[in-house]
Amino acid sequence: MPTPPLRADQFERYRRHLTLPEFGLAAQQRLLASRVLLIGAGGLGCPTALYLAAAGVGTIGIVDDDVVDASNLQRQILYGTRDLGRPKVEVARERIVAQNPDVTVEPFATRLSSENALEILGRYDVVVDGTDNFPTRYLSNDACVLLGRPNVYGSIFRFEGQASVFDAKRGPCYRCLHPEPPPPGAVPSCAEGGVLGVLPGVIALIQATEAIKVLTGIGEPLIGRLLLYEALSMRFDEFRLDKDPACPVCGPAPTVTALIDYEGFCGVPAHDRGEAALPREKSATEVAAMRARGETFLLLDVREPDEFVKARIEGARLVPLGDLEARAEELGRWREGTVVVHCKSGRRSAKACATLAALGFRDVWNLAGGIEAWSLTVDPQVPRY
Repeated sequence: MPTPPLRADQFERYRRHLTLPEFGLAAQQRLLASRVLLIGAGGLGCPTALYLAAAGVGTIGIVDDDVVDASNLQRQILYGTRDLGRPKVEVARERIVAQNPDVTVEPFATRLSSENALEILGRYDVVVDGTDNFPTRYLSNDACVLLGRPNVYGSIFRFEGQASVFDAKRGPCYRCLHPEPPPPGAVPSCAEGGVLGVLPGVIALIQATEAIKVLTGIGEPLIGRLLLYEALSMRFDEFRLDKDPACPVCGPAPTVTALIDYEGFCGVPAHDRGEAALPREKSATEVAAMRARGETFLLLDVREPDEFVKARIEGARLVPLGDLEARAEELGRWREGTVVVHCKSGRRSAKACATLAALGFRDVWNLAGGIEAWSLTVDPQVPRY
């Protein structure tokens, strides 16, 4: 099918692109005919979506099953206060179409899974990975390799970010960089570890740039290269990435030829996948009431020592999640007693509850919302971080 000519209003909108000798009319027409899928509409997905839409990418798909939360507003620039509680893909579609009516937005208010990934990703030319968890990251990588799609990768943590382009036809894939996921709980999420609000914007603009280069064929994409960014020192470093000949997905003798159980591969507990009952929970006010009644129980803090220094609940005992199994004997007297576990927001403590239950602790509870909920509903003197 021949590429349709630009309308007069499009010539005006994309004039700065058209005047670039290295870009020009042909590249702009390719953008308008292209299809990009954003996995995640969070800190990385929001700026990427805005800049790809402004550049004139014809169709943008967005996969995200979350709603807008107040904690998103510090960095997720598609959303405002009035959007709280609304589905992210719905708000994103409104903002993108308002910015550029040339763009068709295809929202997927669902979680990417092994069941739907090939069908969704197969509709697009390029995939932009803005995920914040390892199961989805490995899932999107493997789906891209199986489909032959370029995967524009980005990740962020605290003050650091990284970006690359994984294209198994021309270079390594994500598994060549990370053959195995880290142990569960070893890498805190942004909710647990924090992130500088402007950091995702830097990495997202690199992802948007790389997506445009891949789509139009200009420049030299980050294939076979990993770009690292450290905000506090304002330093960029680059490392070469080689294709792993033993890679189970993109190597010459692949052993992964279909999508697998990525939660199981990454060691996500069954209760985090909805396959079994979640750990029993007590609210912060319930735990405070237990204290007020003089009940005897262990309040176990499974955060990291630096978090404990920033904020702590009086009387809590610190045993970081990564040390819990090895130090379980220290808590032996509580095997038959009541244990209430907390972290910052409740995710790591849920994993700790599962670990303790497997080790024979009989009466284990998760503090819903963690120390964050304690500060908001029980003791505002406990700092929030």
